[in-house]
Amino acid sequence: MNAANNHSGVSLQVRGLRKSFDGQEVLKGIDFEVRAGEIFVIMGPSGSGKSVLLKHLIGLEIPDAGEIRIDGEPVQSEEIAAKYRTAMVFQSGALLNSLTVGENVGLYLAEHRLKSPEEIRKTVSEKLADVGLADTADKMPAELSGGMKKRVAIARALVIEPQLILYDEPTSELDPISSVVVGAEISKLQERTHVTSLVVSHDRDLAFGIADRIAVIAEGRILKIGTPDEIKNFNDPLVQKFLNAEFKHHTK
Repeated sequence: MNAANNHSGVSLQVRGLRKSFDGQEVLKGIDFEVRAGEIFVIMGPSGSGKSVLLKHLIGLEIPDAGEIRIDGEPVQSEEIAAKYRTAMVFQSGALLNSLTVGENVGLYLAEHRLKSPEEIRKTVSEKLADVGLADTADKMPAELSGGMKKRVAIARALVIEPQLILYDEPTSELDPISSVVVGAEISKLQERTHVTSLVVSHDRDLAFGIADRIAVIAEGRILKIGTPDEIKNFNDPLVQKFLNAEFKHHTK
């Protein structure tokens, strides 16, 4: 991670991404571009390839074909990947139950000795305040609601001043009110910092509420990319069935 002070967003390009497991193709030539500073939501039903795609974006999987670029530079090399500050907000929140909220948020800084303890405490306070949880640093994760844990996970992502944040199902297992709060936090961060946000979700309300653009994925292919209004009005039976919560896995 470099030490730049601003975290304006970067662009992300995915070109011709293909991946097979045991002879079955899961990603079938994925193409899309996320513009710098936008909220881009990848939405689709279970089994559509969302999780496998996300694993490629964070470097846990290597594609069989195709490439991923940040600001036009291929990220397959460690040198290029290290040039950009990318943060991940996991579906579960992935907080360590043995640490306080503040210790969870500041863990990366402490482990890599990037700041003094006093500086870490200050940064943690700032980032928790950014997500509306200024008074939670001394609490344990078990004392928090599901929605609060997700917001703590966002605060933890913010400590590295990211240029790109990847969200994996940020509203999963949350009640509707908590989902709205988490969505609002994602929007506020984008407005305040111009960070680029890529959100993988099956939550239609979240997607239509926060996205600048949405990509609908099914069976390892991108069916449509557009603004929320364009997606709502896209005359495709697969897309409309999914949007109406009647999507059934399509078999040829």
